[in-house]
Amino acid sequence: MTLLETDEQGFVRESVLQESVDGKVRCNICERRCLLVEGGTGWCRTRQNKGGTLVTLTYGAISSLSVNPIEKKPFYHFFPGTKTLTAGSWSCIFDCPWCQNWDISRVNPPFGGNYVSPQQFVAMAQRKGCQGTSISFNEPTLSLEWSLNAFRLSRPVGLYNTFVTNGYMTPEALDLLVEAGLDAMNVDVKGDAAVVQRFCRGVDVDKVWTNCKRGRSRGLHIEVTTLVIPGVNDQDDILQGIAQRLTRDLGPEIPWHLSGYLPAYKFTAPPTPISTLERAWRIGKDAGLQFVYLGNVPGHRYYNTYCPSCHAVLIERDGLELRRISIDRGCCPRCGRQIAGIWTSGEGKTSMRC
Repeated sequence: MTLLETDEQGFVRESVLQESVDGKVRCNICERRCLLVEGGTGWCRTRQNKGGTLVTLTYGAISSLSVNPIEKKPFYHFFPGTKTLTAGSWSCIFDCPWCQNWDISRVNPPFGGNYVSPQQFVAMAQRKGCQGTSISFNEPTLSLEWSLNAFRLSRPVGLYNTFVTNGYMTPEALDLLVEAGLDAMNVDVKGDAAVVQRFCRGVDVDKVWTNCKRGRSRGLHIEVTTLVIPGVNDQDDILQGIAQRLTRDLGPEIPWHLSGYLPAYKFTAPPTPISTLERAWRIGKDAGLQFVYLGNVPGHRYYNTYCPSCHAVLIERDGLELRRISIDRGCCPRCGRQIAGIWTSGEGKTSMRC
């Protein structure tokens, strides 16, 4: 990777996915595929055409850094009970008016501030006793170059790597991530085609579904989250459409997380009622999904993982706290059914994929 014009933090690096088109530069990081004139920036404001070369302006520009339980992402079927060092940067590919992290996703990226190298990030994860890494908080695709370098360093030292994403990266970007060491993605499916087109400003939700399928075919662990928002995507037909497509495209064992919305940014609709989330849970189960979860309702029974066959409680959760786990080598200890996921076995990060 080439270091171009840079300030002392080194935020400016050559982008890995670009092509020249009639004197302009096309960015092939996300499916907006912006075409930039000289000096122009893309829709996300994190990439610029500098002298005919596309550069990222936010390499190592870290807005947020914290140790989190993997359940916070949320991942419920991927190394439960482990910790991940989570990093976020700036900006987003979408423009959701209810954004819960708008203070970092809807502002112009800084040209100074906190710089964290991939080497520092991985060393910090090890020092803090984490079992993995996560790129989250804002859209991680915009940190592609930095993530690739971090993953190449973290995989050899035994750390897993995750993305919490809106899923709008290009297939080329996704392939690079898998090759560098990405292990899992939690993908935010925000609604049907009409909802996503309207509220996310021109986004084609089919490309999100394509990346879910592509990631799964490349061996990634996939979980899906839907923020259920009153008046936006809480209608039965929209929720049924998502649940049915999950079952059809990704399989009945794909975990679906239904999170409750809280007013934020430009959106003032009331918080999602628990009854709405429970109705969405039933819609998911009726569509054939075996693992449907509620979020933002600590202590609710639908936080737990149940065996689809004998209904034994396999993982009991209280919010982000893991109270107990009863999975024996990837199977239900009562009836022996295999439980889809990647589980810890013994000490450390030992994969038990089922």
